[in-house]
Amino acid sequence: MTRSPEAISDRVRRHIVLVNPTITKPRAAKFPLAILNLAAALEERYDSTLVDGNVDLDFISTVLRTIETTPIDAVGVSVMGGPQLCSAIALSREVRTRFPRIPIVWGGHFPTLCADACLAMPYVDYAIRGQGEETLTELLDALFAGKSSLEAVAGLTWRQDGAIVHNVRRAFSSAGHGRILPYEHLGDPRRYLSRTYLGRRTSGYQAALGCRFRCTFCGVAGMFRGKTALPTGPRLEQDLDYLTERLGVDSLLFYDNNFFDREADTVPLLEVLAKRALPWWCFARADALVGMSASAWSLVRRSRLRMAYIGAESPSDWLLHDARKGTRADQTLEAIERCRSNGVIPELSFMLAPPQDPEGETERTFEYIRHIKRIHPAAEIMLYVYAPLPPAAGARDRHVERIVGSLRDAAGGPLVFPATAEEWAEPRWLAYWCHTDTPWLTARLRRRIQDFTTVLGCRFPTVTDVRSPPWGKSALRGLASWRYRSRRYHGPWELEAAQRFVRLWDPRLAGL
Repeated sequence: MTRSPEAISDRVRRHIVLVNPTITKPRAAKFPLAILNLAAALEERYDSTLVDGNVDLDFISTVLRTIETTPIDAVGVSVMGGPQLCSAIALSREVRTRFPRIPIVWGGHFPTLCADACLAMPYVDYAIRGQGEETLTELLDALFAGKSSLEAVAGLTWRQDGAIVHNVRRAFSSAGHGRILPYEHLGDPRRYLSRTYLGRRTSGYQAALGCRFRCTFCGVAGMFRGKTALPTGPRLEQDLDYLTERLGVDSLLFYDNNFFDREADTVPLLEVLAKRALPWWCFARADALVGMSASAWSLVRRSRLRMAYIGAESPSDWLLHDARKGTRADQTLEAIERCRSNGVIPELSFMLAPPQDPEGETERTFEYIRHIKRIHPAAEIMLYVYAPLPPAAGARDRHVERIVGSLRDAAGGPLVFPATAEEWAEPRWLAYWCHTDTPWLTARLRRRIQDFTTVLGCRFPTVTDVRSPPWGKSALRGLASWRYRSRRYHGPWELEAAQRFVRLWDPRLAGL
């Protein structure tokens, strides 16, 4: 079923389908903030229908049915690397097959870093790099209203005479803080509230935009290039009024890439949260927490911050410097102490097996984690593999290019990243993007990491696990104690067998 361009051009308001492809299970679904922000930006000039594959597991059929029954002029797809990429590919193939003349636009972290790989696929017409709200609006204006040419749309990657063209990068924008998200476009917003260790009706929320840091392993760095903007206190207050009074939200997950930025900007938000006293979780940096004043920490306590996700990454300052983390190992330990004394659980992420010294750095990190557990047993640990991502398309970053250029594959040759989105969707590259495996990991080290993760997770089950039975977690703690105490991580067969009956929650895979 294909409509003619003439039939489309007769209408005043164009209609866009915005899709968040499946990445998790419905019970773990949080508000699809990317497509909500796009809908808010488009609503002055375009109608939009939102389809969320995290609550509608048959979302491809829903999108196709929407196109069949509604005059749809374009399909916008939000794409992160990893499992969501597979869902985005499946959707785009079907739309292109059934409706070959409808433009398909990809945006998000994956197109920002891998725009060439996106445009290598025949079912992707346009890729948006960086923030997408203004770029998508201008693209639609160029396609349907003749307001500008494609060459003038900053942040756009497209094809011209068969060649891939990267337009100039778009400048960072804080305009999103002036828009109210159209939650009603999602049907009943309450289905996005879930029970977590924070509360019975926990909501995801994002206040700040971007991050001022440029870590080489983080897709956010390519997305925002060291820029950030925090909302005002009244804006946060307005959003919390809606979430608590209209939806009954009793706890919050702040998805800000770094909630604690400069104290002068953060304090107004902490004052709002202290007045509400809703349990909350957020991302944070060790140096920001260490640098906070006593009065700011008082607000943190009153606000009921329960957990802060801190990118500790490594015990080695040379690696933190090489990865452009901007923190030191001693700051991580000091931040842990600040959190402990203020009733906040630090959730620490680590990047194992860097290519410079995979085995040595992994073992040093294991010992560093043991030290952390001695000084603060409640500290949560999240383990990943160090996997630098390619530099963003259309941008030059000599530091990232140097890091990526030094990477080697399993045979010792230069690591060559995939050239197409479908190659990125292969299992080995999905694992790379998700920081669970890399070509330079040996089978022995891969098993060593897996065994340590199993022993550590059983010895210290996460406090965020509100699903596993208490007796099961207690049994696993007892079984793992001797292995953890004696550092005998190899082949924990009894723990693996027990986990078939007591399935521990893994927040790396399913969130909180």
